[in-house]
Formats: sequence, structure tokens, C-alpha cells
Amino acid sequence: MTTKQRIDEYFAGKEDQLVQAVSRLVRIDSTLGEARPGMPFGPGPAAALEEALTLAGELGLHGKNLEGYVGVVDLNEKETALHILGHLDVVDAGEGWTVTQAFQPKVVDGLLYGRGTDDDKGPMVAALLAMKAVKDLGIPLKKNARLIFGTDEETGFRDIHWYYDKHPYAPYTISPDADFPIINIEKGHYQPTFGANWPEEDALPRVVSITGGPRLNMVPPKAQALVAGLPLETIQAAYDGLGLEEAITFSLTQREDGVHILCNGQGAHGSTPEEGHNAQTALVALLAALPLADCPSSRAVRALARLFPHGDFTGQALGIAQSDELSGHLSLAFTLLNLNTTGFQARFDSRTPLCGTDESIRLVTELAMAQAGFTITGRIDPPHHVPADAPFIQVLAKCYELYTGQKSQCLAIGGGTYVHDIPGGVAYGASMPGFVSNLHGPDERVNIRDLLTAAKIFTQVILELCAE
Repeated sequence: MTTKQRIDEYFAGKEDQLVQAVSRLVRIDSTLGEARPGMPFGPGPAAALEEALTLAGELGLHGKNLEGYVGVVDLNEKETALHILGHLDVVDAGEGWTVTQAFQPKVVDGLLYGRGTDDDKGPMVAALLAMKAVKDLGIPLKKNARLIFGTDEETGFRDIHWYYDKHPYAPYTISPDADFPIINIEKGHYQPTFGANWPEEDALPRVVSITGGPRLNMVPPKAQALVAGLPLETIQAAYDGLGLEEAITFSLTQREDGVHILCNGQGAHGSTPEEGHNAQTALVALLAALPLADCPSSRAVRALARLFPHGDFTGQALGIAQSDELSGHLSLAFTLLNLNTTGFQARFDSRTPLCGTDESIRLVTELAMAQAGFTITGRIDPPHHVPADAPFIQVLAKCYELYTGQKSQCLAIGGGTYVHDIPGGVAYGASMPGFVSNLHGPDERVNIRDLLTAAKIFTQVILELCAE
């Protein structure tokens, strides 16, 4: 019997075990919380980490909690050849769920729904079951594989930075936090902070306040503003004239202090802004179309509408649109904005291709901001690229092809995973090509059969790199 046949036989009928294990983690709201002793990222991530290590123990694997930052699970005490990095923290629930609630996992038509099923609790359970499979199959190993459960991927990578400040890199590293086949290019990040200040305003009509998106790396699903000095009918007429897509809706409420405007759109990951409907840019477009007084806030709103027009996902208006054959085009999502009577602060999330340079991106942006009267700070985090002909890449390609029957290829993504700063590391699974998981959005889900296939692939990878 071949190794593949043994692995296929081992995982036969294990769908329920997989679903139950993932569901235990999904039921835990592991969004970032206030730090406590032994819980650097709050009680939610800490609870998910403890549950994951409990799962490992139940599977007969040895796990350790490293000061609440990460958990590690080792196959043996030999020299480590492979790190498998993933995370247990999640983005907040958001709104718009239709199949179930975010932290109430539910299976429908072969899909498991819930926050974290795809990003990244499901894939990490698949990797954990792969570790269990290697142990149970009893194939002799000459090296160790270490699974690392992170708890701060969505909010800064402080967990992994802490870990690698104290531990060496492994020769090989994968992160099941993306798609198959192989992500060998992760675009760079340019996420500057910009804004302006002005004296307290009292001109009318004017924009009194704007509250935009909740997260830097998320297309805002809603945004709101308060406009003083204009009748509701004038604002409604301006909205009717914009001709925005049906997914964008506005709710106007007359209040004592002005008209409150709530814009609803559709969230998406900041690296794929074209998959969402940005409520923040739609709101700014509406505000810029109003007959406002000539004052600093009005000029700021109109400048923001010029620099970040609704529907511009590539930085064309900002002057930084560019692309190359290997990594594709630059993406841009205007995601954070807070304006009050004395100024505003904002950020955008841009993912930069291999061809992007400081001169063609940062300096161009800074000039555009200066011309608008804004200050700006921020640098470019360079792209991550592992050559497609690297021997490690060839091993991963072989394992993917063996269990899927599909030709492997190397891909570039705008998202950043734990391997972004790790030499030779790549993102590898766990979603199959073409599957829409809705990560960071409502009704996040994973295909159960595909996730089980991913577990088989990870098992084969561990054996290829660690077996005698």
C-alpha cells in the first residue's frame, strides 16, 4: 500500500471529527480584547488558544502555551524542519449573517459556517489532524514538525514577532491561511496615516462629523455622518443623483443637531476591495456633492472624494496605479476615517506589487496629500517573494497535485500572512481554487470535504520533509 493510500484510508470517515473540532474553536469569540496577565491579546484569543491545546492533548499530541502569545505542538523532540503557522484570533462578527450567527457553527449542504471556519481555525484544525495522522501512521521521522497557533494575526502579528524574537526560523515554513495551490508572492503593504487640523468650525451648512470603517484591513460595510444646516430633502436629492450601485443604501434621519446619514455597503477583505461595496467612499461621495459652506471640513471632504472616488480599487485617482506580470496590480481600499469640528484622521490599505517602489508609491502619495493640504506619515512594507523554482516549492506542488489531481501553480495575493517576513515561507491552502469563503464578511464558511483534503495534503508534506 502506498503512502497516499494509507493516508486516504486513515482519513476516511473523519468528516464529523473535523467538524466537531473546528466547531469547538468557532464557538469562542476570539476577537482582540484588553490585555490581562497571561492574556496579551485579551480573554477571547486566550480561550481559543487553551481550547486548541486541549484538542491537541485529546489527540495524543504534546502542546505548550508560550506565555499566551502562541501555542506550539511538536511531533517529537528532534531538530525541527517544518513550521506550520496559523492563527486562532478572528475579526469581529460584523453584520449581515443569514445562515447562522458568527459564533454558532452550522453545517449546511457540506459547508461549515461560522467566523473563523476559513480564517483560520478550520485550516489549523486540518493541520492538527495531519499531525495526529503522522503520529498514528507510525512512519519513522528524522525531523520534527512544529505547529504554531497564533493569537494576533488580525491585529498586528505581535504574537509571531514575539515568538521569532526568541526562537529560530525553521528551514521550511507554511501557513494554511490562504488558498491552494501555493502563494509564493505576498504583495507589499502601504497603509499610511493622514489628516488635517483646523480651528473649531461654526460655518453652515457643513459636515459636523464622519465615522468610517472599523478596521484598517476591512472594506467598511457602513459609515455615518452628521450634516448641519441642510434640509433632509436636499441630501436625498444629492443621493438620488449619484447613481450608486444597489448594494449601497442610505438612511437619512432628521435630528435636532442636523441630518444623520447612515450608509450601508458590504464588507470585504482590504486586499480585495473589488469584492465589497465601500460605504465610506460612497458616503464621502455624497457629502462632496452637497452645497456646503466654504470651510476647512468642506474642502477636506471634497479632496477626499477626489483622491478616493467610489469604485477606484487601484489607486488611479491618487496616481499610484501600477502592475506587473508576476504579482498583478496594486489594490487600494480607503478604510478608516474620523472627522470632527477641528480636523480629521484617516488611513487607507494598499497592497503593492513587486514593481512598486518608494518613488512610484510613497512619494507620489505624499505629494498628492500635500497638494490637498493634508499631512501624512507611513512607509512601505516590502513584498514577500519566494522563487517558484525553489526545491521546497516543488515538494509542495507535488503534494497538492497528488491529492487533488490538479496542476499546481504559484500565485500572488494582496493579503499578508504570517510568512510575510519569514525567509522562504509560503502560504499554502487551505481553500481550494475557486471556492468563495466570505472571510471577514458575513456567512464565512469552509467546504468540509476540501478541508479534509487539505489535512491529507498537510500530512503528506510533513512526511516529505520530516520522514526518514
